[in-house]
Amino acid sequence: MKLKIKNFKWLAGRPVVVLHKDTAKKMNVFQNDRICLRNSHKFYAVVDIFTKLVKVGEIGLSSEVTKVFRKKDGFILDVTVGEMSSATKLIKKKIDGEELNAKELEIIIDQIVRNNLTEAEIAYFASAQKMMGMTLAESINLTKAMVKTGARLNFGRKKVIDKHCIGGVAGNRTTPIVVSICVAIGLTFPKTSSRAITSAAGTADVIETISNVELKLKDLHSIVNKTGGCLAWGGSLRLAPSDDKIIQVERLINLDIESQLLASIISKKIAAGGKYILIDIPYGEGSKIASFSKAKKLGRKFKQIAKSFDIKLNVVYSDGRQPVGDGIGPVLEMYDVLSVLKNEEGAPCDLKTKSLFLASKLLKMAGVKKAKQKALEVLESGEAFDKFKEIINAQNGGKDTFDKKIKNLRLAQFKTIVKAKRSGNIIKISNKKINHLCRILGTPETMGAGVYLERHLGKVKKGDILLRMYSENKNKLEQAKRYFVKEELMKIK
Repeated sequence: MKLKIKNFKWLAGRPVVVLHKDTAKKMNVFQNDRICLRNSHKFYAVVDIFTKLVKVGEIGLSSEVTKVFRKKDGFILDVTVGEMSSATKLIKKKIDGEELNAKELEIIIDQIVRNNLTEAEIAYFASAQKMMGMTLAESINLTKAMVKTGARLNFGRKKVIDKHCIGGVAGNRTTPIVVSICVAIGLTFPKTSSRAITSAAGTADVIETISNVELKLKDLHSIVNKTGGCLAWGGSLRLAPSDDKIIQVERLINLDIESQLLASIISKKIAAGGKYILIDIPYGEGSKIASFSKAKKLGRKFKQIAKSFDIKLNVVYSDGRQPVGDGIGPVLEMYDVLSVLKNEEGAPCDLKTKSLFLASKLLKMAGVKKAKQKALEVLESGEAFDKFKEIINAQNGGKDTFDKKIKNLRLAQFKTIVKAKRSGNIIKISNKKINHLCRILGTPETMGAGVYLERHLGKVKKGDILLRMYSENKNKLEQAKRYFVKEELMKIK
C-alpha cells in the first residue's frame, strides 16, 4: 500500500509508525504488529493505531523512523505487512532446540541493534537462551556479535584494565575507589558502568550525585587520555548496544540468563578497550550465586570465553552474604566512597579492604610489582583521592566543581531509626530485601534516599540501632518500616 509520510518530532524509544484505524483495517494489521517500509531499502517498524493523529492514507513516523528515511511530509512510501524476518526464523530455530552458528547469531544481534525486532521477538530470543541453554561456542559467538555491532574504544596502550562485579550485593561501591587507585599508579581504566536494575543504586547512579556520567564517545576518549580513567554510564556510549535492549526485556519478564550475562559483561569490557579484566563473583546466601561451587562453575565459563579474545581475564570470589559498606543508596554510597578515599577514621573497613584487594589484583595482572603495597600507599597518601577529584572535574567539563558538588550532597529530609528488639547475633542480612527496602524508600530516583547500616553480621545488644532509613516521602518511610518488620531483613538469633 502507498502511504504519505507524516513526520512526528517525538521519540518512541524504538521505530514506531502510526496508522489510522481504517488504513490498518485495509492492511489487516493490528496494534504492535510489524510492518515493512520500502524506499531504497527495507525498514521494519511497530504499528500504533491512533485515528486522531493521522488521516486515512497517511503514515506517521516516530523520530527513529524519520532519521532513517529523511523525507518531507507527503513523500510516498510503499508499506506492506512485515513478513517473518530472517532473524525471527533464527529465533524460532533456537526455540526448537537447535544450535545457532556465528553468522546466525550476528544476524539476530544486528537486527536487535537496528530496532528491527519487536520486544516480543527479543523476549522469545532471551527465553530461548534460558530454556534451551547455549553451548560454549554459541556464548563465544554471541559475545563476538555483540562486540561487532557496537562502538569500540582504542587507547593505543597495552595496560588498559577493567573490572566488573556480577552484582547482587547491596552497597559494594568498590569501583570508584579501585579506579582511583589504579589510575593514580599509572594504568588506563576506562570504566563504564550500569544504572540500577533491581538494586538500590548502580555505580553510574552513585557517580551521578557529583558528576556528569552521560558522556559522548569522543568526550570519554579525551577524558581518559587526559586523566587516565573515567566513571561513565555505559548506556550513553553504544558499546555493545544490543545488550541494553535485551536487558530491558529481561527486566520485564524477570529472567536471569547465564549465557547473556557472560556475553554482556565480556563484550562491553572488550568494546571499552580492556586488555586485563577482573571479574568479581560474590557468592553466599542472599546473593545471586548461592554457593562457592556454583560461583566457580560460572568463573570457569568466563575464563573459557575470554580465551577466544585477545584479553587476560581473572576471576575472584568474594563474600556475598551481606552488604559491603554502610550506605545503600546513591548519596549514602558516595559518602562511603569519599570516606575511604579521604582516609577518614569512620570509613567502612569492609569497603576499604575489598577495594584494596580488587585493586591489587588488577595491578598484579597488569604487571605492577609490589601491587598490595603500592595500592595501600596511593590510598593512604591521598593520591587516589586526588585522582578521583581530577576525573570528576574532567567529566564535569574541566571545571573545578568537585568541592561544590560534594557540599551540595543531601540526604532525604525524612528519616527514622530501627533498633534491635533483643540481644544476640545478627546471623543474616538479606541483600535482596535490603535493596527492595531502598526501592520502597525511593532509590535510585531519589538520590538522597536509602539505608545506612549501623550493624553488620555479628553481636548486637537490645536497643542498639540496626539501621537508619531516609526518604523524601513520609508514606514511603512508613511503608519501609512495615516491610522491614514483616520480612525480617536482619535476623537476630
